[in-house]
Amino acid sequence: MKYFSGFCLCGEKELFKEYIEDKEFVVAGFSKGAQEALDYVLNTNKRVDKLQLLSPAFFEYNEKIIELNLEAFKKDKEKYIKNFLKKAGIPDMKYICNCSFEELKKLFTFKWEKIEQIKDIKIEIFLGEYDKISASKKAYKFFKPYGDVYFIKKANHFLRS
Repeated sequence: MKYFSGFCLCGEKELFKEYIEDKEFVVAGFSKGAQEALDYVLNTNKRVDKLQLLSPAFFEYNEKIIELNLEAFKKDKEKYIKNFLKKAGIPDMKYICNCSFEELKKLFTFKWEKIEQIKDIKIEIFLGEYDKISASKKAYKFFKPYGDVYFIKKANHFLRS
């Protein structure tokens, strides 16, 4: 299995063991990592049977909101990351890793429409009902035509109650 971590995270894969199918030919990613997992699947020559998107970072922010987030990151990166992850409901700060301004900008401007290019690969999408990071209800509607969407009741961005 190939796994991609979320924004400013590393080693958090263990938090999703109840959702991830840890088998060969499976690609999974959490939040920003879901974006990277999709790009990987679209660009690899390796066999992929299943793509698992855990709380994919799905935003519908206008340019002003994106700019405010980017400015806050520039002003105080450490504070921004802690607030971002707290809002997401991270259970343990031990997963924080280094990240960059460019990664944050890419996170907010990712084009999910390219998912329609995937053929003959099973896609599973896991969304939390109380996700304060992504637009989970809009994400549910968007992803429904492309795979099996699991909407987890009372769960946050980390798919925890």
